[in-house]
Order: sequence, then C-alpha cells, then structure tokens
Amino acid sequence: MKKRILAAVLALMLVLATAVPAAAKAKSDALRFDENGEFRILHICDCQDTYPANEKMLAYINHMLDYYKPQLVVLGGDNTIGPEATKELAIQELVTPFVEHKVPFTLVFGNHDHEQGVDKATLLSYYQKHGGEYCLAYDADTSVSGSAKHNLPVLASEGNDIKFNVWMFDTGDYVTDENDKHLGYDSVREDQINWYKQTAKDLAKQAGGTVPAIAFQHMIVGEIYEVMFPEIPFELGDLTETYNNGKHYPIVCPDTSVFKGHLFEPPSPGPFNYGQVDAMLEIGDVKGLFVGHDHYNTYEVNYKGIKLINTPGVTHHAYDTALTRGSRLITVKEENPAKFKSQVITYNDFALKDKDFAKEVGISTIEAVFWIFTEHLLLFLKNISGIGAAILYMFN
Repeated sequence: MKKRILAAVLALMLVLATAVPAAAKAKSDALRFDENGEFRILHICDCQDTYPANEKMLAYINHMLDYYKPQLVVLGGDNTIGPEATKELAIQELVTPFVEHKVPFTLVFGNHDHEQGVDKATLLSYYQKHGGEYCLAYDADTSVSGSAKHNLPVLASEGNDIKFNVWMFDTGDYVTDENDKHLGYDSVREDQINWYKQTAKDLAKQAGGTVPAIAFQHMIVGEIYEVMFPEIPFELGDLTETYNNGKHYPIVCPDTSVFKGHLFEPPSPGPFNYGQVDAMLEIGDVKGLFVGHDHYNTYEVNYKGIKLINTPGVTHHAYDTALTRGSRLITVKEENPAKFKSQVITYNDFALKDKDFAKEVGISTIEAVFWIFTEHLLLFLKNISGIGAAILYMFN
C-alpha cells in the first residue's frame, strides 16, 4: 500500500514538474502573423530598476504597447534589480503592463538579474506566476547551462504552418580563472549551443525546412569586434580590448562605415568565444541577433548574413541618457520572414508621436527636437569619421 502511495506521489510530482514547459509551448501556439501578414516584436532592454520602478519608464512601456500593439514583447535582460525582499514585487510590477494589455511576453536574463540573492529558476517562476497566460518564457532544458533558454515558433496568419521562430539564449554573468580572478563576462556555452543545434534541426523536420529566425540574448557575441574593429598583433593598454580567445582590437578606431546607429561605448562580449555564431551560420536559420547590456549603443551591423543589433537601455535608474534611452520595434513580414525591419524608438522620438506620453513624462517638443537633432548630428559626424580604422584595415 505504501509503495502504491509513493508511486502515485512520484507520478504527480513528475506531472507538475513538466507542466510549466508544456504549458508554455502550448501558449506559444497563439503567436502568429496578423491578418496583414505582420508580426511585431517590442524589444525592451535593461529596465534595471528596483521596486517601485521609475514612473516614466512604466509610462513609456504602457504607451508603447498602446501605440504599436506588438504581438510579442521580449525583455532583454537586467530586467530588475534591488533587494531580495522586493524582487518578486519588482517583477510583478514590470509584467503588469503586458498582462493588462493582454500582450504575450518572454525574456532573457542578464548578468545583474540574480545578483540580489534570488536564483534564476526562482526568478523565472515569478515571471510565470505574475505573467500568467501571457508569460511564454520557460526553460527548455534544465540540464543545459543557463536559464530561460527556449524558442517560440510563429505560425502563419492562416493555418498552422510554422513560418518564423524566435530564440532566447542565456549569456550567463561572469567568468573567472582557476584562482578566481575576474576575466570578464560570460558567453553562451557549448552545451547550450548543442541544445540550439538539435532543437533547430527538430524544428526544421517539423516545419518541412529551415525556419527563418531571430535570436535574443543579453550580451553581444565576440564577432562584433571582427567586423567593427581591425585586429592588431599586440596590446595597447586601455586602447585595446582582447576578445575571441586572445585577439586584440583597438577600440579607438571603429570602422564607422560598416554599421548603422550609435557606438557610444565599446561592445562587451565575453573574452571566450564558444562558437555560437558559427553554429548559427551552420544551421542557417538566424538572420538577426538582438542584445542589450551596452546601454548607450544602438548599432546594427551585418556579420556574414547575420545582423548583430544592440538595443539601448530603457532604464532611468541604472544609467541616465536622454539621447538614446528607448526600445526597439522589430517588424517581420510573413511573405519574406528571413528579412525584417527594426527601428530604435527613443523617448524623444515617441514624445513627438504620442502627445499624451510627452505630457505624462514631461518632455516638451523643444526638448525632444533638440535631442533628436543632436542624435542626427552625431550620426552625421560618425559617418564621416573612421579614417584611422580604414587605414588599419588596409594593412590588416
């Protein structure tokens, strides 16, 4: 009798343990192109706020949901910080706009999310609890490094054909050597890459071919230096960064001709490259890799057919910049999902579009126009600079 009771309890525990991922996969079936053949994703990065969060940030998120009506929101990591005692309240407050607007959302974790004493598995459970049916985030394989790694297929506007796919990866936090010396940020590890490759192959079998996709993670990949900076054979102190397993790049002379948008701070990948982008090129599905982490950057650059794209931070708490603070809207067309469009929408851009938002957060038309003019001036200066990089590339 006791054995039967124990067996029943174990069976129930097994069902409960697998319920969340199964539910998340079932809910993801709701993602599909709309009647106009569009799928819009709002990428919100580095909210990085405590509880209660900055009211201007919350107003921006609420008004953006009203104005652009995305079918999916992706939180790009470093979503909440603050003390352990209010961590769940911070998450509840952050996801409330999505629940109230009935917009599905998912997330990736950054290097700061779990630093307040709450592990990522618990954090994920808070998002699922307070996001309810609108939280599509889950951890596809808990035996693999990282948390909340998963994918979300997007169906055709009519029927159930898989037309598009959205990947979420976990770039971890920091790496140290055998003496516990800090070496820099982490990256997507080999076992997570293997999970991606197998899942992509399984999805291709299900869909009858490779499914065009974009991917989200918190930190950029090392390949950003290969395409934006020349490699040199020596270090120059603070003038160089070392990435991609020991290669040196002079950060003072980026090749400004190869990227769109702003590069206000050196990109911050991990020092070690485990082959994530190589795997994406091998599979051939990912056409865009979206990151946050470097709050001021808004660049978009092409690396061998994959766009590497940095979305600026939305935070008022951790960093303060009136120039690029905002989010990114990504639009995918059903007729050609391998190609997508994306645009950064700063607070200033949005203040000119939505007068109610401008009034609520106190951005005047004059202020918005000033910052937009400044941004365009800086972009102009960026486009005519980069002579040093061009010369170095000639001799590289």
